[in-house]
Amino acid sequence: MAFAFAGGAGGGVAAEPLLTARFFRQVLSGRWFMLFACLLIMSSSGATYAFGIYSRELRSAMGYDQQAVATLAFFKDLGANLGVHAGLLNEVAPPWLLLAAGAAMNLAGYLMVYLSLAGAGRAPRPPPPVWLMCAYVCAGANSQTFVATGAMVACVRNFPGGSRGALLGLLKGYAGLSSAILAQLYLAIYGGADASSLVLLIAWLPAAVSAAFLATVRVIPSRGRSSGPGRGGGGSRDRNRDDDVFICLLYVSVALAAYLLVMIVAQKQTIFSRAGYAASAAGLLLLLVLPLAVVFRQEYRENNELDEEPLLAPPPTTAVTVADKTAAALPTASPRHGGSWLSRTFSPPAHGEDYTIPQALVSVDMLILFAAVACGTGGTLAAIDNMGQIGQSLGYPPKSVDAFVSLISIWNYAGRVAAGYASEALVSSRRGVPRPAMITAVLLLSCAGHLLIAAGAPWGTLYAASVLVGFCFGAQWPLLFAVVSELFGLRRYATLCNIAAAASPVGSYLLNVLVAGRLYDAEAARQHGGALPAGGGDDKTCMGVDCFGRSFLIIAAATAGGAAVSLVLVWRTRGFYRGDIYAKFRDVT
Repeated sequence: MAFAFAGGAGGGVAAEPLLTARFFRQVLSGRWFMLFACLLIMSSSGATYAFGIYSRELRSAMGYDQQAVATLAFFKDLGANLGVHAGLLNEVAPPWLLLAAGAAMNLAGYLMVYLSLAGAGRAPRPPPPVWLMCAYVCAGANSQTFVATGAMVACVRNFPGGSRGALLGLLKGYAGLSSAILAQLYLAIYGGADASSLVLLIAWLPAAVSAAFLATVRVIPSRGRSSGPGRGGGGSRDRNRDDDVFICLLYVSVALAAYLLVMIVAQKQTIFSRAGYAASAAGLLLLLVLPLAVVFRQEYRENNELDEEPLLAPPPTTAVTVADKTAAALPTASPRHGGSWLSRTFSPPAHGEDYTIPQALVSVDMLILFAAVACGTGGTLAAIDNMGQIGQSLGYPPKSVDAFVSLISIWNYAGRVAAGYASEALVSSRRGVPRPAMITAVLLLSCAGHLLIAAGAPWGTLYAASVLVGFCFGAQWPLLFAVVSELFGLRRYATLCNIAAAASPVGSYLLNVLVAGRLYDAEAARQHGGALPAGGGDDKTCMGVDCFGRSFLIIAAATAGGAAVSLVLVWRTRGFYRGDIYAKFRDVT
């Protein structure tokens, strides 16, 4: 049986059969299905964002103080962002190997965390020491760098000619929703039994999703037949068509985020039965696979255009292979002969050309990005990782504290897609607004969230703070990865984006562990007679505005400093962004 999309891809052209074995093979081997697979992988890979849900049980079950919890959060952030080794592996290995390594690390790391939590109250032996639990958390979180590197780099190389901010915003947006997705599946599968069951789900589900698409995620050569603009190299027709697809996928992701938000609010207001949780999870799964409809439609349109093209444009006289065209479309390193290695390292190419790793490491632009990201993500991570304790110290009920964590996940998604699509529109405008200007704006906005936390005002201001912090944390990532790809080229993109992301755990250690963790414990010690008890219990808890007030004043000041530093990068790149930054990826007729 065969059936076709009504109207075909173009006006009066008869539609080709859709449900055929040949078409299904085309879909499964195409770049759009690969993008769909990457969206599913990213939607399950952000388990680190669920730390705020189970960190309270870690603290009570293991008898940790707040600085120990902050140290665990730091190692979680370190593992999630220290991906230079994943980038270097991507330079010499196919994406499937990164996905396999990430799946194995995720399963091993989080399974050990689960076993430690499950056995904390039963085993006669003491719980694992802090350093060992840090190693488990770091290993599990580090799997995220392998998975994200394999998926994002493959997508950027399969869609090199434009809309890079939208593409990265979409991928990182699904990752931002992952903690809310995992929480909904946890309720449906385990019924919300305890936080250790959530950790078990985090251990096996992302590993299973990555393993399912090992053969799908790869760099796919262009199928285009023409060497002119609009085929395979990111010409204007290709870019406009890709933009339309990214907008459709954006609508689907917005529907997914809205559905999750409605479910979160409904579950906080009423008690769901096990069947109710299962029904909500079924709706969630339907929205997760809905992009397949967009994939089928786009592959159908592209298939029709390829079939029509020989009638519109005769083939060139010189034979050109698919591999030749792919090599021409992707960037190549600029040859720099003569001079020593040291002189070449300190004489980098122009913005947009392919930097070597040493050239990028000593680049002023990379140093500015690193400092700005350290201040920006370090401050927002301090708020996210401590949101449970912040709400508790200000007297919010536990149900409201859980709502803060869920709101952060939703607004994390919103920040990622909004920053990706909005920055792409600004970069593509006639004025050519530099993408780093969006980083400056996001850092300034996050200062408002930090100041709301520091004020500790009543009447639900922590809800507004969680929205601002979640939005700004999410917005920084697609901006960072897009700027790295644009300024330093794609040849070493896998390694360079992980080098830039390493700024996040640096900022987290400085602002979360050394500032927020220490000042919280110092205030708790003051409230309880000058010293914290050695064991666990409620008497470790700090109450009042002073628990986090001074910390977040310091964090707001550091974030404002990062915004000032990022303005230097805006000034340095203003000329580059006024030009056509995607011109090198378009074919020459």
